Amino acid sequence: MDLAVLDLDETLICEDSTSLWLRWLVAQGFACETLLAEEQRLMQRYYAGELAIEEYMRTTLAPLAGMATLTVAGWARRFIQRDIMPRVFPAARERIKWHQARGDKVIIVTASGDHLAIPIAEKLGVDSALAIGVEVINDRYSGAIYGTPAWREGKVFRVRDWQRQQDQAFTQIWAYSDSANDLPLLSYADHAWVVNPDADLAHEAEQRGWQICRWLR
Repeated sequence: MDLAVLDLDETLICEDSTSLWLRWLVAQGFACETLLAEEQRLMQRYYAGELAIEEYMRTTLAPLAGMATLTVAGWARRFIQRDIMPRVFPAARERIKWHQARGDKVIIVTASGDHLAIPIAEKLGVDSALAIGVEVINDRYSGAIYGTPAWREGKVFRVRDWQRQQDQAFTQIWAYSDSANDLPLLSYADHAWVVNPDADLAHEAEQRGWQICRWLR
């Protein structure tokens, strides 16, 4: 049995799930519109490789601070159905089905919060989601995160930790990502698939002999 590890944002789906979520919160009146400009500023730093994930999560989780988990779960279900599922790449669905037909385990590993990643994984029918832990105290979101973020080298740490908890060993690991931030994860895998990369990541993939694929919505 192999393990397939898929990034979420701009790999499984054609946009960034947290950006979409914030736009949905603003459209529903659950967050102030100024949050969108702040998130865009942080995303520019993300693409420049200068972003501290803790700062990003603190900013984007602010609308949930004090909210009941059941309330947010209801929001997330509506959001995922409307804004995530239509953005899943058809080729991503096919790769998931291909792995499942082989009997492989399929997991999502993402720098999105687990309040989004876990229900997205359930909707896609994959085995698990490793994401950034969003703290809950007395059934309400605190606005903080906990644990090792699934970000850069942290994704490899989380995958290894998840593997140790399983009752079987995996023969090989397949990894799929669009981002140079996931070079540690792609390097960890036996089979690295680079999805819709920019020029720098495409060059890196060519140098390493990784599969490069162009997935269209």
